Order: sequence, then C-alpha cells, then structure tokens
Amino acid sequence: MKKLIVFVGLLIGLGFSLKAQYVIKDGSELLNLQKLPQEKAYIDHTGPLHFSGEYLYYAFYCFNAQSNKLTNISKVAYVALVDENQNYVFEHKIKLTKGLGQGDFFISTDIPSGKYKLLGYTQWMKNSGLSQVFKDDIIIVNPYMVDQSSIIVSTVDSVQISSNLSRDKVVLDSSMITLSLDKLQFEPREKINLAVTNYKGYLGNGSYTIKVQKKDEIPVKSAVNAIAYATEYFNVDKQISQRVGDSLFLPEQRGELFYGQVSDANTGEVVTDMPIVLSIPGKEFLLKFSQTDENGNFYSYLRKDYKNPIAVIQIEDESKTYSIKKGTISKLNTKDLSFSDFTLSKDHAESIKKRSILNQIENQFFTAKPDSILQGDPIDPFDGGIPEVVLLDEYTRFPTFEETLVEVITNAGYRNGGKENDYVKVAQDFETFNEDFNSFPAIVLIDGVFIPNHEKIRKFDARRIEKISLIRDQFRLGGKDYQGIVSVETFESDFLVDYSNQNSLLVDLDKPITKKNYYQQTYAPNEMAFSRVPDYRTLLYWKPQLVVEGSSYALDFFTSDVEGTYEITFNGFTTYGKPLTIKKEFVVSRSTP
Repeated sequence: MKKLIVFVGLLIGLGFSLKAQYVIKDGSELLNLQKLPQEKAYIDHTGPLHFSGEYLYYAFYCFNAQSNKLTNISKVAYVALVDENQNYVFEHKIKLTKGLGQGDFFISTDIPSGKYKLLGYTQWMKNSGLSQVFKDDIIIVNPYMVDQSSIIVSTVDSVQISSNLSRDKVVLDSSMITLSLDKLQFEPREKINLAVTNYKGYLGNGSYTIKVQKKDEIPVKSAVNAIAYATEYFNVDKQISQRVGDSLFLPEQRGELFYGQVSDANTGEVVTDMPIVLSIPGKEFLLKFSQTDENGNFYSYLRKDYKNPIAVIQIEDESKTYSIKKGTISKLNTKDLSFSDFTLSKDHAESIKKRSILNQIENQFFTAKPDSILQGDPIDPFDGGIPEVVLLDEYTRFPTFEETLVEVITNAGYRNGGKENDYVKVAQDFETFNEDFNSFPAIVLIDGVFIPNHEKIRKFDARRIEKISLIRDQFRLGGKDYQGIVSVETFESDFLVDYSNQNSLLVDLDKPITKKNYYQQTYAPNEMAFSRVPDYRTLLYWKPQLVVEGSSYALDFFTSDVEGTYEITFNGFTTYGKPLTIKKEFVVSRSTP
C-alpha cells in the first residue's frame, strides 16, 4: 500500500481562553488531570551576590513532586528575575531535556542596585501558586548609578542579612561522592585537576552542577543549596487542587504551547471547525496544522528547535474575512513575594570599587574569550521524505512560476479547479497498478511560507527562485488531503517581506533561549597567546549539568589573576532524588620570591 503520511494538527479536545487557562468541564476530566503529578523546580546559580557587568548563570532542575525524581512531564520551563516592585527584569523560556535546562543573563548597568527574586517554574506549577515556585534571593550591586538607597545605609553599620543556618549545613566531603585536589594552594593561571569520585555506584548516579568561584568579601545570605531545597520544598503540592469549573494552566508536555482564536471579522462571532495553518518560514521551515474548536480556539505544540522567531498564521478560506488573535500566557502572580533584608555599609566601598574595576577590564576582553552557541538539532522540513530538487540555474530560465512548472518541473503543474481557483497539482507516485487517481492540491510554500491560494503566485517572478523541491507523497493535515509538497526557495529568502494575505497574521515568537558551551580559559605551557590579556575571572569553572553514571570523573580548569579564597560547590541530586551538596575550598596566591 502506498505510504500515507499523516500530520496530526489537532491535540486533545480542550478549549482555551486567550490567556491559556482551561476550565475543567466535569469529574472525569478532573480525574484525568489529577493523575498527572504536580512538578517542583530547583535552580542552582552563581549568585546570590552579583555586580553590574557580570553574568548570572543558572542550571534548572524539574522534578516530579510525588517521586522527587527528574520529570519528563514539561518540555518547557521558565526562569524569571523580579524586583521588589514585582517588575520582571527578565523571563527566560528554556527547553527541558529529561527535566534539565540551563541559561544565563548579563547584568547590564541599566539594572539598579537592589534585592531581587530568582524564580523557577513551569506552566503546570503555576496552578499551585507562588508556594510551588522555586524562589531564591539575588542581590545586585550597580555602582554606576547615583541612587544606592535600596542597599546603602547612612550610618557605618555592619551588613544586615537574614540568616538561614540550614542552608549552610553542607558537608566538606561525603561517603557517597568526594572531591579531591592535588593541593590546596595554587599560583595564578595554574591548572587545577579536580577528581570527582562516586563510591556508591548507582546510588551516587545523578545530575549535578559544579561551580568554582571566589568567596564573596561582602557577607550575604547563602543561596539555596540542594539539601536546603529538599527541606524547604518538601511539602509542596503533589497534585493540582482545582475542582470542576475551575480554570488551570495546562502543562507543556509536547513542546511550546501555541494557541489563538478565530472570529468573523464582521460579526465578531467565533468560528468553529476552521482549519488553521501555522508556518515558520526559513530554509528549515516548520509547518503545523490545527482546527478551531467550539469556542473558536486553535492550539498546537512547537516541538522542534525552530530558527526563525516569526510565524505566519493563515486561513485557506477566502470567502469571508476573519480576525485571528494569538493567545498570550498570563504572568505569574508575584504580589506575595517577600525579600530578605540586606544593607551595605560604606565600609565595603573599597571592595565594591575593586570588583567593579576588574569586571570592566574583564569585559573589555570578552571577544577574546567568547562563549559558543550550541546549534539546535537540524530540522528536516520534509520529515524523512527525500525531495526531488531542481536548481533553476541549470536550466533555461522562464519568467514566471507557472511557466517554470510547465517547462522545467516534470511532476507538477497547474490544474483547472472548475468553479474554484486553479491549483498546483503534484503527480502521484504510484506504487501499485490499481491505485486511484486523486485531485488533491499540493502544499505549496515559498521560503517556508504556506501559500493558501495558488492562483496568486502564477506570475511570481521566477528569476528570484533559486531552487524548487518536490515531494510526491500524500498528506493529510488538519482534516484535509494534499498531494505532495512544492517548496520554493528564493535567492534572498525574502518572500515574507512583501507577503500579505487576506486572512493571515504575522506574529513574533518568544523563542526559548539558546544553550551555550561556556568558554573555559586554558593556558598551555610556553603559549604566549594570552600573556598580554588580563584574566580577572572570579568564576573559574561552571558546569550546569554533570550527569554522573560512572565511578570517577577528571575535570580541570585554570586559576585567574585574582587572588583569594575560592570555593568548589558540587550540588545536585541522585537519580533517586537524594540531594547532595559538597564544598571544598582552596587558595590562589602568588608565592613569595
């Protein structure tokens, strides 16, 4: 039998409002939702104290709140930084892989000194409110602003901080996992070999974060470590508490949730059972189909690592004019956030000045020490199909798209639609002698933009076209049958610039942040490349996730020109959910001649 490729455009029959909250209809639906465990999150980060000109690095852990193990429920998580007035400094969307994610944020000089909260959550967690959300204190010192009233006191008092001694209860070593160094004092720019040994086999296996940074000279409440987190978030909700008739946020189980609503532009009435096409343009284009429900809502999940932050939502029907609206997710309610007490005295002016100068110098040489952005998984727009590709420069050029199909493309051309518009038809790739002919239209895209009306591109300037790719399989998308795909790529990939269609909406996408490989400074023996480049790093090593599956790991990093006491923090969770926090100190100091 001929292969029939089916793209599922509809998800489960759930109705959204434009704020992405679903109303529970009946008891059976509630029971199904309650079977899905609630989640909880933990963020390891390089805080709590940061200065302008520094990066806040973080690692995200998402757990099943019932088993305390990493969860595979949500594929997307959110990390936000909020000030005391509940203003968002940033909100990052991050992709989760088996419950793990990572990111960073550069603290610019536009961000004032003050007390902030770092928040970590998923959409599913928002159903339990702020108590379910991970929270930790971040202090930002911006010495470049005149107004420092939020953290500076007028009298020469000592620093005041809220203490939480349980957070500081960590072991220097462990019978499960140990950290070993060759020595405890090092020269500037000296290599350090760190050995991580797992003595307990599968009991010690898990996911951990390792950071090596200079101990703060300014006293500040310590960050929430894994051991403290396990205690502080032990009694969070294990399942949703909503009842029939309540609204809730649905989990992003299959990727980023994309949704919206369609209504009649003239009457304002919602439109039901209307096929919707979502295309994300580009060479690695994405094509998603959906259909409106009884409330005029449509929705889909974006699973792949799309490259273009722009999408085109379209309706093929041109008999009426429709209004298309993209839904938005409401922000987390942060009005009940509490912030720890923190004030600086002017006694710390010198250390603040010194650290700020070192940051400025280090940032001047950032281009010599760049992070590398990890490329996402390549997207196969044809989902495994092997297209027939025609490079038009290898043939005689014809002025229009229609003429090119007639004269150059063997298996595609325009077909008379009778009372309807003419459409592009792709010849069937018969595999058996008794297959029926069909009259299904082709899916036509130009630079990844779906073309609802093929009549309108008959005269498209073929001199702009670089190549045409052809797939001859049959597709069923959004309840409609198609015969083949005709993908047109222009030389400049600029078709979207001038494109307009009666029932279409161009929207910006909030892409998840891109994962990075963080730069790791090295100094080879007798190498002079960095001899004249200052090295004022106070964060010597940052590994967001080390997945321990063996007995030993050898890690190495180099010290910087900044002398002082440094701390290695090994922090995370075993595969069984047991928290581990191990710390080890060493000193960087120049030897006396």
